[in-house]
Amino acid sequence: MPLVSTRQIVDEARGKGVGVGAFNVITLEHAEAIVAGAEQAGAPVILQISENAVKFHGGRLTPIASAAAAVARLATVPVSLHLDHVEDTALLHQAADAGLSSVMFDASKLDYEANVAATRAAAEWAHERDLYLEAELGEVGGKDGAHAPGVRTDPGEAAAYVAATGVDALAVAVGSSHAMTTRTAKLDHGLIADLQAAVPVPLVLHGSSGVADDELRSAVAAGIVKVNIGTILNVAFTSAVRDTLRDPDLVDPRKYLKPARTEMSAVVQRLLTVLTSNGVGPAA
Repeated sequence: MPLVSTRQIVDEARGKGVGVGAFNVITLEHAEAIVAGAEQAGAPVILQISENAVKFHGGRLTPIASAAAAVARLATVPVSLHLDHVEDTALLHQAADAGLSSVMFDASKLDYEANVAATRAAAEWAHERDLYLEAELGEVGGKDGAHAPGVRTDPGEAAAYVAATGVDALAVAVGSSHAMTTRTAKLDHGLIADLQAAVPVPLVLHGSSGVADDELRSAVAAGIVKVNIGTILNVAFTSAVRDTLRDPDLVDPRKYLKPARTEMSAVVQRLLTVLTSNGVGPAA
């Protein structure tokens, strides 16, 4: 199946009243595991590469993006490529040439007026190149700086922000937190519904690894469409590696990367099944 656009995947999920999983890719094994899990679930999926992942690869986007695209093109379900949490404008400007169809531009560390100005410029640049642009308003917990716990997205401000910037999707702060390793976050589902009613674009939930299955189902029912997931994959991956490396004589990385990849795929399959359970079911 050919690589598709993020816009197509998100719009189709929104039309069906289901969620779509956007999973963080750090290595080739991540991309392979995520696509395998999506195929097992029979659901579309978004492979997203963060600015931090690009830094891990020496500041080079093209190698990991090309690898992820190659995996996506061989998939039996729709797959898109997304560049996530981009603060560096130079990296944003690499997206079009690297085969990605969408970018999350993160100006949330700036004050509101500066955020609007920077995000509007990013959206204008992206739209000239047929790229889908996501932005963030509010403060999602789990990171330093703007990503402080407890600060929620205001529906009225969200409506004004979307109108002023022209973004295609909006990440909102409704109770989740980045980098959680326990699934104990409690979301404000009433606020999600109010935000969904206030803005015309799809809503995105960041920090979803710390959100339990029932909370995710309720979030999708209330209006969340795109659900970003990263840490929970790394928990599964690392746990499998630790278990395998109990053998002191093991030196072949394939021996521990394969079970780690398998464990990650199982998590992806389960979460995609959860996210697509509110509507008509997984899309083939």
